[in-house]
Amino acid sequence: MAWISEIPLEKSTGLLRRELEASVKRSGRVWNIVQVMSLNAPVLKATMEQYIAIMFGPSPLSRVQRELIATVVSAELDCFY
Repeated sequence: MAWISEIPLEKSTGLLRRELEASVKRSGRVWNIVQVMSLNAPVLKATMEQYIAIMFGPSPLSRVQRELIATVVSAELDCFY
């Protein structure tokens, strides 16, 4: 089993703190997929910006269609997120 160091919200500062707090604001908690990026706050920020652009930015696809695509891809890849 792999083990990756993480910085919890309570011990975070600066950019990481802002990103983790934004995660809580978006979804009520810090999900593992976000927490695992805590050692590299710039990567976490870029990843969240990309996610927000894909899921909420202008698109010919509806929000429901985007969620369905994400769900199908996750299921196909045996990902439980």
